[in-house]
Amino acid sequence: AGQEEFGFAELGTEYFGHAPQPPEAAGLLLKLQSAPIYFHRKGKGRYKAAPEASLKAALAGLEKKRQQALVQAEYVAELKQHRLPDAMKSLVLPLLFKPDKNSIEYKALDAACNELQMAPQRLMLACGGIATPKDLHFSKFLYESFPKGTGFPAITLPPAPSLPVAQVRAFSIDDVTTTEIDDAFSVTTLADGKLRIGIHIAAPGLGIRRDDAIDQIARQRLSTVYMPGDKITMLPDALVETFTLAEGKTCAAVSLYATVDPQDWSVIATETRAEAVPIAANLRHNDLDALVTEDNLAEGAGDYPHKADIAVLWQWAQVLEKGRMAKREGFGLKPEQTNRVDFNFYVDDDVVTIARRKRGAPLDKIVAELMIFANSSWGKLMHEHGVPGIYRSQGTGSGGWAAKMQVRMVTHAAPHQGLGVDQYAWSTSPLRRYTDLVNQWQILACVEHGVTAPLAAPFKPRDADLFAIVSAFEAAYSAYGDFQSNMERYWCLRWLTQENAKQVDAVVLKDEVLRLTDLPLIIKLPGMPQVARGTQVKLDLLRWDDVDLTIEARLLEIAAPPSAETAAEAGEELADIETDGQADSLVEQVSEIETQVDQPSAAEPVAE
Repeated sequence: AGQEEFGFAELGTEYFGHAPQPPEAAGLLLKLQSAPIYFHRKGKGRYKAAPEASLKAALAGLEKKRQQALVQAEYVAELKQHRLPDAMKSLVLPLLFKPDKNSIEYKALDAACNELQMAPQRLMLACGGIATPKDLHFSKFLYESFPKGTGFPAITLPPAPSLPVAQVRAFSIDDVTTTEIDDAFSVTTLADGKLRIGIHIAAPGLGIRRDDAIDQIARQRLSTVYMPGDKITMLPDALVETFTLAEGKTCAAVSLYATVDPQDWSVIATETRAEAVPIAANLRHNDLDALVTEDNLAEGAGDYPHKADIAVLWQWAQVLEKGRMAKREGFGLKPEQTNRVDFNFYVDDDVVTIARRKRGAPLDKIVAELMIFANSSWGKLMHEHGVPGIYRSQGTGSGGWAAKMQVRMVTHAAPHQGLGVDQYAWSTSPLRRYTDLVNQWQILACVEHGVTAPLAAPFKPRDADLFAIVSAFEAAYSAYGDFQSNMERYWCLRWLTQENAKQVDAVVLKDEVLRLTDLPLIIKLPGMPQVARGTQVKLDLLRWDDVDLTIEARLLEIAAPPSAETAAEAGEELADIETDGQADSLVEQVSEIETQVDQPSAAEPVAE
């Protein structure tokens, strides 16, 4: 055919040597229709031969597809033999978590999975593309939240600020593995018999400036990420070492001093200072928890560092808690339950230990109450100076009860009904939460500039950037919290494998929702008989899977009816689950040893 248009009947006459009969015409037409790379349709029954260049390109495309099909078939064959093709080794994470579905690698993976009846994640594990289920979960999180990796660029450390030295001997209370030590305490007896209690918070805000290189790093990460056995810090190690409240050092700090009357433990006055604080000791839960008990405190028994100071803080903490509970009841809420159990994860060479830890132990309560006091007091300070900050509010929402009690982040002072305070601004973990660093800048502006603070603060009233930080922080903190929960669930399942668990005790939270007694592992048990919340049962574990993090079990027996304590604990835990995480009013007492790494202090929530 030439380059002119032609009708299929004309071609038929030339081809057959006569006017084509109907069967001949139909066959010819079908052939023309089935060869679009050779003949382009130009109208009803009319065609034109493809230009030579177009034909060559089309034929090259066909050959390319044929070659790709051969390569794809080779990939499929290798994958079916649980061998990872070399070309796919650098594409494992994109193929699993954000695949290009037009690529031959994805098509090969999809075809192999269909033929093997195997999920892509499991096939990659079988092929060695990912070493272990733990690596699978961790890699997924890193790919989504840290696509450029977790390393830090080179930084220039800020010079040490020149500050007056406080006349105190401060001490911190943390887990033995804690490196980001944000908070410390001191007790001084004044000449008139009153007590001056100091809450000293690490002050990276004195070295980091808004929009400088380190701020950009912190703002990108927004929080330290915690998981059992590991963490990803918000700030570079060298900077943390500069500002952490380490024993034997005199450290830059923002100090909140409360003058307290020991007769009734009322607060007479408060004062905030930027100063250098001598840190006399870093006390550790591992060393003190068995000694610092309610009974020993009541009897004055035991011998441990800063014993007298801890006794003072314990007395004040109980009064602070009582005041919060009264305020909480004034908001129409029931008193907090302090009999719940927390679980601490210890991971050593992939061997996990999960230890129960009763919430409300004296050291936990001391840290929790003093942190709540500081966050509330500094929130009030910013509000009184007309300086915006990042607050957490609860109970002021609209809609149903769950919506109303959802914790919200706002840039103005508002009540936190769950905690029983008029305002609450995270300010006590500036080494590991960006919100706290921002608030520390604002607090320092109040201290340094007084009534002119609104003009001098890094963030001015109605600063759009502050709203952007709140939005970004909530998204990141939620993702980090979900990841931590997933990794805790993974390690719970690993513990079951490690201990060869067959039968376990559990408590009923609601209907078919249960939690294992010795693990923070929530499971659903379809067909569970209707029993009261808090009922204790025994389960037979059938199977569990640390890839998709599922577990199957069956009910063996109802072991015990609910007690008032187990029913109350189950109800509170269920409320946490139904609000998609722990409310501030509960997690303020989560211990920093919860995951055997540098966790938030006892007053610093891990997740909502």
